[in-house]
Amino acid sequence: MLTSEYFANMKAVLERIESTQMEAIEKSAEAITESLLSDGAWHIMDTGHMLMYEAIGRTGGLMAVRPVRVSLNVENPVRYRERGVSKKRVFMDSIEGLPQFIVEKSNMLPGDVLLVGSVSGINILPVQMAMDAKKLGLTVIGLTAVEYSSNLEAKHSSGKRLFEVCDIVLDNCSNVGDTLVYVDELEQGICPSSGIAASYIIWAVQARVVEMMLERGKKPHIYMSNNMPGAGEFNAKAWAEYEKVGY
Repeated sequence: MLTSEYFANMKAVLERIESTQMEAIEKSAEAITESLLSDGAWHIMDTGHMLMYEAIGRTGGLMAVRPVRVSLNVENPVRYRERGVSKKRVFMDSIEGLPQFIVEKSNMLPGDVLLVGSVSGINILPVQMAMDAKKLGLTVIGLTAVEYSSNLEAKHSSGKRLFEVCDIVLDNCSNVGDTLVYVDELEQGICPSSGIAASYIIWAVQARVVEMMLERGKKPHIYMSNNMPGAGEFNAKAWAEYEKVGY
């Protein structure tokens, strides 16, 4: 049964994370805690699907996790005409110079922490973002699939992939191709592991950050579910306090 195979293989990935990633989780949490307690900030930029909706503004999550969101839009209203020319499709993560623009336009400062997420880790945007952020003086954490990435050719001019340019690497332990179940009839794999694996890791990091801050006598501010009675007032007060202290 494909479902049973998926469950078994997903559990194996999570067990591999637990057995291999604790040191990286500890280092990540330490870097984040030290930054937040020193008037720093924790930024997250995910160039794929893993983190932006899971780690930001979630019930039980740290208010101090702040997104780096980039939106590129070209408006050019023209009447419909048949296309007589082929145009190259342009993807945001392949635009040279964009990472430097993002870092310079952002609110990142030396001493902050940037977590960059990319499953493949091979495209220009995540690699250059990591490089430019490090140059500015941030600690950079990469969340990627190391085995998968190691089997792919880098698109960055340096020839490096995300896991090769970060201060700390969190490996989501996904396999090459990021699928857990091979279906003979389709001649391809289904059911990626990277999304669940990334969530597993990011919440482990947040849990350790909370623990470390409490050990230092500091109380981090956490979102309460908006479905709970009194949540609106609670979150508004917590957010106001977060903006004063930074955690």
